[in-house]
Amino acid sequence: MSACRKCARLLGWFVMSAFGAGAAAQQDYPNKPIRYITPYAPGGSTSFTARLFGQRLSEAWGQPVIVDNRPGANTVIGTSAAVKSRPDGYTLVSLGNALATNHTLVKTPYDALKDIAPIATMLSYENVLVVAPSLPVNTVKELIALAKAKPAQLTYGTSATGGATHLLAELLNIEAGIKTRQIPYKGGGPAVSDLMGGHIDFFMSNPANVASQIKGGRLRALAVTGESRVAAFPDVPTFAEEGLPAMTLTNWQGVGGPAGIPKPIIDRISAEIRKIVAMPDTKEKLNAQGFEPYYNDAEQTAAMLKSEIAKYAKIIKYANIKLE
Repeated sequence: MSACRKCARLLGWFVMSAFGAGAAAQQDYPNKPIRYITPYAPGGSTSFTARLFGQRLSEAWGQPVIVDNRPGANTVIGTSAAVKSRPDGYTLVSLGNALATNHTLVKTPYDALKDIAPIATMLSYENVLVVAPSLPVNTVKELIALAKAKPAQLTYGTSATGGATHLLAELLNIEAGIKTRQIPYKGGGPAVSDLMGGHIDFFMSNPANVASQIKGGRLRALAVTGESRVAAFPDVPTFAEEGLPAMTLTNWQGVGGPAGIPKPIIDRISAEIRKIVAMPDTKEKLNAQGFEPYYNDAEQTAAMLKSEIAKYAKIIKYANIKLE
């Protein structure tokens, strides 16, 4: 046998071995712990979702799903860590509105449309406008009147610059003809803590971040976005009821990973997410936080992300939102 033929046979053997090992790894997935990165500080709504779904995945697969909070740089730090990981399905990352807004706001070390593999959408939710108990307002109209009396003096918190909490506050400035100042935080948890302490005046929060505080009287809810009231806060009016129908921006949370994850693994994770979303216990826990279970598969999530990037780009440019 010639040397060339021997090389060809050896090369073929290596290729088939690698293919066989890869196929076996996909069929055996998961066979070790999974890291689930959330690019926010602990205590916020994204951490709540990651822990809930991580626990359900662990129960289904018999492997630990470890939630890894990586806050900072408007979610770029955590997302970058995920993108740099091996695309084998053992590193997952929380996806949401900030991923879409960052595409316009900042030059990230990754491309949201090329370097991230969307896997599934888990839920959708509206935002709720909450104020500090010390702020002397009980309605949106009273907040607007106070802001007009004190131009550029009232402050609002954001869980991520350019995210939904920021865009909605800027929309309020535009629609109400007021001027308020942003105070950025590395997640909803720290913003809520400062709001209760009276260090900021209001926050366009995820329901999960403030549900218990509203019910306990530690924060005051003035309005919710969306076309109808939120089940968790039935007594809180919509912005449309308060005369500001343009104040709407539906949020979502999902899960993804670094681009290149084999499709069989993506499909397996997505199928499990679909089962979890459909569980009555999951619905109960999400509803209690003001969330709505909402499943999209990988392709649908990718299409939604592309659409969100285009939509948010218009708002960001109109409001002249920039990262400092």
